[in-house]
Amino acid sequence: MNMDATAVLFANEAFYHAFSQRDFPAMERLWAREWPVVCIHPGWPALTDYTAILESWRRILGNPATGTVIPHHARALLYGPVATVLCYEEIQGAVLVASNAFVIEGGEIRIVHHHASPCAHPPPPEAKAAPALQ
Repeated sequence: MNMDATAVLFANEAFYHAFSQRDFPAMERLWAREWPVVCIHPGWPALTDYTAILESWRRILGNPATGTVIPHHARALLYGPVATVLCYEEIQGAVLVASNAFVIEGGEIRIVHHHASPCAHPPPPEAKAAPALQ
C-alpha cells in the first residue's frame, strides 16, 4: 500500500499535536510497534529501543517546562509504503529542523523515525503557522 501525502502530513500534525498537548497516550499510539524505530532528540544519543523511546517521550511530555511546538514548512516525501516529512519545529524561541518517517502498520500510519536538531539558518515561519491540529 502506497502512502498518501495528505494522510502523512495529517499524521505528522497529530505527532506535533500530541507533543504540544503533552498527550503521552496519543504519542504512544503514534509509534510503530512492529517496525524498527529511531528517535533522536536534540543533544540526546540515538534511541532505537521502543521502550526507551516511549520513556523519553514520557519524560519530555511530563516536564512542565516543555513548551508548545509549532511545526512549519512541512513537506512530505513519498517512497511507496514509506514516507518522510521534513519540517521545522519552533519551540520556546528556538527553531529546529526535523525529519519524521512513517509507515503503515495495522492499517494506520505510524511513526518509525523522529530526528530534530538545531538549525543555523531556518526559513522564516509561515505567515499562518499555528499550533498543530487546533
